[in-house]
Amino acid sequence: MNPVPVSLPFADRAEAGRRLAERVRAHAVDDPLVLALPRGGVPVGAELARALGADFDVLVVRKIGLPGHPETGVGAVSEDGRVLYDDLALARMHIPRQALSDTVASERDELDRRRRTYRGERPLPRIAGRDCVVVDDGAATGGTARAALRTVRQAGPARLILAVPVASPEAVELLRGEVDALVVLGAPDNFRSVGEWYREFGQLSDENVTSTLFEVERSRPRSEVARAVRVPAGRAYVDGDLTMPEELRGVVVMAFDHGRVDPRGRAIASALRRAGYATLLVDPPDEEASAEWPAAVVTWLRRATDAAGEPLGILCSGATAASLPLAAAALPEDVAGIVVHGGRIDRAGEALSGVRAPTLLLAESGDVSAREAGERARALLGGPVESAVVSAPEGDGEAWREVAVRTLDWFDRHLTRGSG
Repeated sequence: MNPVPVSLPFADRAEAGRRLAERVRAHAVDDPLVLALPRGGVPVGAELARALGADFDVLVVRKIGLPGHPETGVGAVSEDGRVLYDDLALARMHIPRQALSDTVASERDELDRRRRTYRGERPLPRIAGRDCVVVDDGAATGGTARAALRTVRQAGPARLILAVPVASPEAVELLRGEVDALVVLGAPDNFRSVGEWYREFGQLSDENVTSTLFEVERSRPRSEVARAVRVPAGRAYVDGDLTMPEELRGVVVMAFDHGRVDPRGRAIASALRRAGYATLLVDPPDEEASAEWPAAVVTWLRRATDAAGEPLGILCSGATAASLPLAAAALPEDVAGIVVHGGRIDRAGEALSGVRAPTLLLAESGDVSAREAGERARALLGGPVESAVVSAPEGDGEAWREVAVRTLDWFDRHLTRGSG
């Protein structure tokens, strides 16, 4: 990702973290973990983790400075003990690696002290299979960040993202190839140091780091527990899993072809809950269920759960595209927004004229039938409609990420009180 024009300087590190969150959200979807480089990256990462609802910890990396000029970085030591040297810089200065042995030993000792101070004997959180965001308050040479990224990469994250408010153009080029996504808010041509791009850039202590880690952990919502539910629908039932986050801003009914076990649905539901939405992920009903099952589910949510007064949205994918949105036609005052991914929503025919809720139609770039169905449905739907193509090709594991991000954006726009 290329840097974009941004208003500089930042007020402080906390403001920089909040502004980063706007750009990082689209990349941190799958059980995200924010790892901050102490000390300066911690207040940035804390704000980012709060905004994303992500797990948060530190990743300790120490810069190797030039003897006599410690501000000049020529390498870095990471938590796994690896030493990465800037051999080009050393060659330019005609300095052999051996000349840095005392500095490396000293930095290893300091790294171990900080690690024990910040985490004690607690290991790093699980990285494998998660979207991991490495955060610092800036990148001058990029050497420290590169050491951190390579440490995380070895642990097998699903995606690796580097997020820094400001960086030198040289650091951007150095780090781009190390990550799946690079989020930099500004890369000024006249970059000289990180601190010059902040109005407040005070030195931080170990106590600042440990207190921030404690505050973020204390403010995290309690663990969510999915509750299996069974909703009457004619002569049959609709089974589902209802999960309510601690701080509730809305509720979303979700239906995917493979029901509650659909990995895409579960991943998107997790992203929605981190943003404050309760989720009811249902199994597609059998033939015994009445045609009014979508309305039955919404009515049950309104009468039997804590979501009775919350804004409600609908997300469906595949075969349920022609049925679930019709809850909005039967209960127009209850449904505030709809997202349809793929499928044949047009098969609902003239009944779509009663759907007044704002509807987003998503189709994967390789799914021609879904795109054509969406175009036909646009003329039938009775409310505002937008269409979008998910850029990842059909079957690509990245497709659901874009669906999750676009769904969050749609519901953030329409599932707020007074937005209609």
